[in-house]
Amino acid sequence: MSASSATNGAEQETEGLRVKEGPSPGRGIPEAAEDASGTASGPGTEDVPGTATAPAAAADSDAEGADGAGSASGAGAGSASGAGAGSASGAGAGGRKPRSVRLVLLSLMIAVLLAMLDNMIVGTAMPTIVGELGGLEHLSWVVTAYTLTTAASTPIWGKLGDMFGRKGVFLTSIVLFLIGSMTSGAAQTMGQLIGFRAVQGLGAGGLMVGAMAIMGDLIPPRERGKYMGLMAGVMSLAMIGGPLVGGTLTDHLGWRWAFYINLPLGAVALAMVGTVLHLPKKPAKGRIDYLGAGLLTAGITSAVLVTSWGGTEYDWDSATIVGLALLAVAALAAFPVVERRVAEPILPLRVFHSRNFSLMAFIGFVLGFVMFGSMTFLPLFQQSVQGASATNSGLLLLPVLLPMMVVSVVTGRATTRTGKYRMYPIMGGALIPVGLFLLAQMDVGTSRLTSGLSMAVLGAGMGFLMQLTMLIAQNSVELKDMGVASSTTTLFRTIGGSFGVALMGTVFARRVEDSMRESAAASGGSGGGKQLADTGPQLDAASLEKLPAQVREAYEHAVAGGTHGVFLLATGVALLTFVAAWFIKEVPLKDAEAQK
Repeated sequence: MSASSATNGAEQETEGLRVKEGPSPGRGIPEAAEDASGTASGPGTEDVPGTATAPAAAADSDAEGADGAGSASGAGAGSASGAGAGSASGAGAGGRKPRSVRLVLLSLMIAVLLAMLDNMIVGTAMPTIVGELGGLEHLSWVVTAYTLTTAASTPIWGKLGDMFGRKGVFLTSIVLFLIGSMTSGAAQTMGQLIGFRAVQGLGAGGLMVGAMAIMGDLIPPRERGKYMGLMAGVMSLAMIGGPLVGGTLTDHLGWRWAFYINLPLGAVALAMVGTVLHLPKKPAKGRIDYLGAGLLTAGITSAVLVTSWGGTEYDWDSATIVGLALLAVAALAAFPVVERRVAEPILPLRVFHSRNFSLMAFIGFVLGFVMFGSMTFLPLFQQSVQGASATNSGLLLLPVLLPMMVVSVVTGRATTRTGKYRMYPIMGGALIPVGLFLLAQMDVGTSRLTSGLSMAVLGAGMGFLMQLTMLIAQNSVELKDMGVASSTTTLFRTIGGSFGVALMGTVFARRVEDSMRESAAASGGSGGGKQLADTGPQLDAASLEKLPAQVREAYEHAVAGGTHGVFLLATGVALLTFVAAWFIKEVPLKDAEAQK
């Protein structure tokens, strides 16, 4: 059968891989990957013979000669034979992926890198920023403003992409992020910096969601695992390299370049997405759910503020924290009532009808709780107890991040090859609490090798879950809800991280303070007694070196005790992941034809 009949009347320009729309609207696919829901007679897929839809062509159309010419007939659904190889150009499984698709994936990875890298870079620059701008009492707001607007805007970006088309919404988020980065770098006061960081956070909320949703549109779940593994690698790279890059920029170019570095990277992503990614514009579907968006924003904002401020800025039983907690409960309770009554809800509750989706949201919350909490307190233990340098703080996490990256990539490829995934969340759910329990046994005598091995167990466990939570969640919804699925999974992980850092921070501070008071009481009237009592729960490496030997030793024991409590708490929470993973159903991953 000819290519034209296979594509229902589409005229194909083989020289530029351009498809002219036939009778079915939305089925023209410039660059062999324009419409995630349409079909094309492009190259066949590598892993799923018999599919030749747009997602397959975009995701893994490893057809020979795909960079130079389109095939006259694809493999499978879009081909005359429906069997596999076969075309005038010799396209078939096992060839190359179109260059344009590789560029799209590269641009998405740059966007993810931007979203992950920013906080890691800025963290190392904060002491210098405070030294120049002042406003030490508002230091936490530089981070909180970014985190708050990111979390609050995440579900809104996802829904806007579903309603109006991913490309335009994604480009808008990149532009907003770059505006926030440029103005943050030019800030003259701490107040300005906080405000501009909030703008930057608004854009960041759309970066991760947009990248994952576009990947979900272009690549069917059957082939998506390998690319999500690469995304996990990018995230790990950001965690490792961020502090190193931030320290280098601050030392040699000034703290403002911690923000300006985003501009060239963002410009590259903006240009690549704008020129290479071709997705159809969607007509608006109904009105935006302003009331639902307002309630969700109020609820998320209040919840994040409770976890960020509770026990630090304000006591847990203070009027501010109690009031915010009540507001969060009221807003989030009213939210589902509103969502059931509007035509286009900002977060359609129907997605939670899928057991797998609900489980992934819960597991994502627990994963965020464990991951962000661990990344906060592991460097503190290594610096305070094991004497590691704070300058290379990113390298301290290599025993966690490298296994996480390797396992995530291997798991993604295995999922793509076999189509099976249920075993991996169970394995991850088992390894994470084991790793956390081993970390809870660390004390002042624990060697770096021993702690590194325990961290590797934790990292491997997280690697089994990092991207599979997103993959399984996306596989559980229809294509029209891809943005909502991506944003909801990201949101639950973000909120879990906020809760994890806050609750683990409270446990840590309480343990350290109690231990220091006990040491002070044991010292009685010795000269170090008062200094022991006055030592705070967190000291930097420079301050620790200035302490007398008796005080420093007591502080090291206190930090070890606080770390023990933190990781025991995390172990108990992580066990819930292992339990939840057993309820996951092995629903077949959709191929390109099923995703249409």
